[in-house]
Amino acid sequence: MQHLLTITGTTASGKTRLAVELAYRLGGEVISADSRQVFRGMDIGTGKDLQDYHDVHGTDIPYHLIDIRDAGEEYNLYQFLTDFAHAMDDIVSRGRRPILCGGTGMYIDAVVRRYSLPDAPIDPAFRQSLENLSDQQLTERLAQLIHLHNHTDTEDRARLIRALEIAEYRLAHPDSFTQMPEMTHTVVAPLFERSEIIQRIELRLRQRLEEGMVEEVRQLLDSGTPVERLLRYGLEYKHLTLYLTAQCSYDEMFTNLFTDIRRFAKRQMTWLRRMERNGVTIHWIDGTLPFDQQIEQVLQLLP
Repeated sequence: MQHLLTITGTTASGKTRLAVELAYRLGGEVISADSRQVFRGMDIGTGKDLQDYHDVHGTDIPYHLIDIRDAGEEYNLYQFLTDFAHAMDDIVSRGRRPILCGGTGMYIDAVVRRYSLPDAPIDPAFRQSLENLSDQQLTERLAQLIHLHNHTDTEDRARLIRALEIAEYRLAHPDSFTQMPEMTHTVVAPLFERSEIIQRIELRLRQRLEEGMVEEVRQLLDSGTPVERLLRYGLEYKHLTLYLTAQCSYDEMFTNLFTDIRRFAKRQMTWLRRMERNGVTIHWIDGTLPFDQQIEQVLQLLP
């Protein structure tokens, strides 16, 4: 049975660097589990940190599921699971070791706990039938079909309709779904005190602004990426779009973005704790330890 090493954790916890070094030592390749890193042109704001993959002890570490869609396109959990399965098969077929790395809790959870999802097509007639229903009515209808474990499905009308479309399709086509193969897992997450992670978030945010994050979002707007789609991507892309479209000042942008990233980190931790309650073992590594000690601790956990 295939074994999968997963490096997860909150934003600004050093996941990528840890995963890349482990990939070097284990002869592995990294599969990204980040819902926004799939998009081209969204580099700084999503924290791809592509430089971390290059010239690692004189070699480049291959990565997957980064830059596979154009900014503005749709990407969902089903597509991620399909892409993950293809990437993992490819890595294993070449005798390499897959390492999953990312902070999108639902993606990590879906792989580790083997979600099954139907390959539901877009149904224009079904969507038209929902046009006159309020968001509250759609949410109530969805709640009758599934447990609403992912609150983001109900925060945006387009996502809400898609979630309902998938749920209705699965009800009508119970045999049309994908499921992760059985695997053994080692799930690792760097851990920091709340005050420390907040300091890391602020430092990284200032660095990314200095590295050109404002210009990155400006280029996305200039290239025709719809404003409403950038707003839906949230966090950096939401607040920088508001700033660039003159809906807030730079100081307001920074303050609101910093607040939202802190809240996001808290939600990530909540999701990971929920995974533990659902039976997933997460090995927490002290993020303040010297980097080599963190690596050694992870290596000792592997079968």
